Order: sequence, then structure tokens, then C-alpha cells
Amino acid sequence: MIRKRMILFTIFIGSLSLWGCSNNLSNNFPNDSSSENSNITVSEEPVASTSGEIGSRDNTSFCLVPSADSIDVFQNSDAIIDISNTSEGYIMASYIGNSKKVKLQITGSDNITYTYNLHGGGYEVFPLSSESGNYTIAIFENVIDNQYSTCLSEVVPISISNEFGPYLYPNQYVTFNSQSDVVEKAEELALSANSDLNVITNIYNYIIKNISYDYDKAENVQSGYTPDVDEILSSKTGICLDYAAVMTSMLRSQQIPTRLEVGYAGESYHAWISTYISDVGWVNGIIEFNGTKWELMDPTFAANSSEKKLKSFIGDGSNYTTKYIY
Repeated sequence: MIRKRMILFTIFIGSLSLWGCSNNLSNNFPNDSSSENSNITVSEEPVASTSGEIGSRDNTSFCLVPSADSIDVFQNSDAIIDISNTSEGYIMASYIGNSKKVKLQITGSDNITYTYNLHGGGYEVFPLSSESGNYTIAIFENVIDNQYSTCLSEVVPISISNEFGPYLYPNQYVTFNSQSDVVEKAEELALSANSDLNVITNIYNYIIKNISYDYDKAENVQSGYTPDVDEILSSKTGICLDYAAVMTSMLRSQQIPTRLEVGYAGESYHAWISTYISDVGWVNGIIEFNGTKWELMDPTFAANSSEKKLKSFIGDGSNYTTKYIY
């Protein structure tokens, strides 16, 4: 189905939030009522094999590949939005017009609006982070300053049949594929695992021991920044969004549903992850498994827990409030 449409009025879109884990933010964000477990007791967890041994769990990576199938699209001469795979929990959009600054907005059934930059040059992938229902999907072109005109907009009824799809496929903030270095590393780290819990533990421990916080980047990161997960893995430095994106990519490639979450740790803007554990559910703010239970601790805090300076960027982590999920 092809729908051609152009709406010619001007709107204002506020600038995207910075990812420096900073207290100095003026944006107002909508509430997100999602709930997770911060402390989960898990009994009879199989112990991971010792280093160098092969665990009983298959560690073969499996990277889902988004596609723009052109089965169901709406478009005009400047933009295309492909909704062929909304049942899997994502859409794809491509801007082919002449504007230098273009934004995509997705507002789901929970009335939370996600704003992304569209970069042009081909399709980009965007998750459907709300439940099934009516979604408003729109592309806006910059006119002047912060004024944008509507290029393409549609209200789409969406039924998501794969509830884990949005948290297994790559997207604009979690970009990886079968050739990514993070995928290869995740496969290596999962080799000794006997269970998904072991995989999470191995990847978590690797991240907190091998990536250090980049304070200069946190102070200077630009609006619209998205991580290059392989570059972060190679440089071994990053900000909170980088930690979360690398770990999310690794876990998704091991078929473990993982959400990259953005919101507040205390009063500070921050990014972390939640992961899905069978028979337990979503566990918030990825945590450290001590053999008996998971204790709330995200990778950024764990990697830098002894550094007081970090708290000036991201608080003490005592009060997580999720605003957006990618």
C-alpha cells in the first residue's frame, strides 16, 4: 500500500538531549510507567565453566536483520516510511530530499514521543517501544532555526506480535550486525556459559573491567549523538550511552532481549540497560549476579564506582527513572 501525503505547516521541535550524563538539562520529558525488578532472587543458577572451557549453552551468535520489504509503505518525493515489519517491533525510514536537518518522530499508544535525526543515504531502523495500538509516525524538515515543517505524517494501527522484537533487532542507537566486533566478542565471552545468566555475567564483567569513562566526551558530546559500538570496544572508553549500547549489542546478538534505557539516575540524565531473564522477567538497570541474586548496578557505575568524579555526571544511581527505551 502506498500513501502520498504532504502537510505544509510549521512546527517547533526542541533539540535532542545530550548524552553526557549531565545534570545540566532543561528538557522536559514525558513519564514512562514501565516497571521492572531491581533486586531478583534466582535460585539454583548453574555455575559458568572455568576460563577456557566450553559451557553447555550454545554461544553461536544470531543477529536479526531488519528489512524494508516495501509491502506496506507511505511516501512522497522526499521520504519513505516502511511499516512492513511492525509486527516484529520496528519501522524503517529513508529521507531522500534536500533538507540538511531532518527529524523523525514516533508517538506510540503510551503517548511518549521519540525524536530521532534522519541522516539520509538509505534506510534507518527505529524500534516501536510502546505496546500495540495507534502510532503517529512523522518526518519533519528544518525550515529555519528550530522551525520544522511536516514532510510526511501518518497514523498507523500497529499490532506487535513479537514482544521481544524491539529488543533483539538492531536500531539507530544499537547498530550491529553479524560482522561487528562486538558480536564476535560476545560469542567469545559466552563460550564458557551454561545459561543466559552466565552470558550476562560474563559480558557485564568484561564491560566494567575494560571500558573507562570518558569525561571529556561527556562534557562535549553533541545533540543527536549515536554510538559506534565497535569503536567504543576498540578505544575502551565511552560515556553512559556507549556502555549501554555495547552491552545491549552483545546481549542481543546472543538472543537475550535487552533494552537500552534512557532517563534519570537521581537528578542526572543517564543511560543503562535492562535485560530479560526467563522465568524472572525484565530486570532493571543491569546488575551484578553474586551467585544468589542480582544487585542493582548498571555498567557505568560498576566500572567507575570508586571514582567520585563520576557522580558529578550521573549521580549515585539511587533513583532510576526510565523515560525512553530503545
